[in-house]
Amino acid sequence: MNPIRIALGLEYDGRPFCGWQSQASRCGVQDALEAAIGELAGERITLNAAGRTDQGVHASMQVAHFETGAQRPLTAWVRGVNAQLPAAIAVKWALAVPPEFHARFSARRRSYHYLLLNRPERPGLLAGRVGWCHRPLDLDAMRAAARHLVGEHDFSAFRSAQCQAKSPVKKLERVVIGAENALLTFEFAASAFLHHMVRNIIGALVMVGHGAKPPGWVAEILAARARAHAAPTFMPDGLYLSGIEYDPRFGLPETSARHPWNPHP
Repeated sequence: MNPIRIALGLEYDGRPFCGWQSQASRCGVQDALEAAIGELAGERITLNAAGRTDQGVHASMQVAHFETGAQRPLTAWVRGVNAQLPAAIAVKWALAVPPEFHARFSARRRSYHYLLLNRPERPGLLAGRVGWCHRPLDLDAMRAAARHLVGEHDFSAFRSAQCQAKSPVKKLERVVIGAENALLTFEFAASAFLHHMVRNIIGALVMVGHGAKPPGWVAEILAARARAHAAPTFMPDGLYLSGIEYDPRFGLPETSARHPWNPHP
């Protein structure tokens, strides 16, 4: 019997792991999932994900797929796998997909949210789940700065030295900055992102927000195309992979979420 391809919708807290990708020390989110799925399938499993999140980065929606010769009801790939997983990871849904579906290469668009607590006191209850800035931030200035980033640009100033992307040119389709009392929310959407791109953008916007730089500075560092001209990389705590968009023909369940306290689009 030919193997079947299963897509999974996932959420996880990135703090206990060294990032998504499998490591020799077995500390990745991928490692924990492959072990749990393999236990249920009775065979070795290899997962492919829509995006590789870094250490400390969360996902309110990640999509991954695997192939298996095991015949199980779809509910088993949710409840059975969840029973084997650490508490920080949960499978939200499972779906049999055609062989041409690929979690990474079939994705049309990805979305990230960054949650930033803006108050003098550091987070306690939300420690590790939000970023933090103790200085008051000017939302209008940050929104003005963010407008310079929307569109297709060379984002070399916002990529890490370890970035393996073939090209630094990306099309940032949307940047939305909102506020829920002291919690600021940043939403980004693009077909693909560079390594550390969102965290580096947040670092620049925060500098503008507390008055260290004017909004136009973001356009200047974008044009400079050099990482050394930009702000330091911001902390990973508040970053969430929050949505993956696919062709409707695949029939995937909901593949976007905002964040754990507002999980719907």
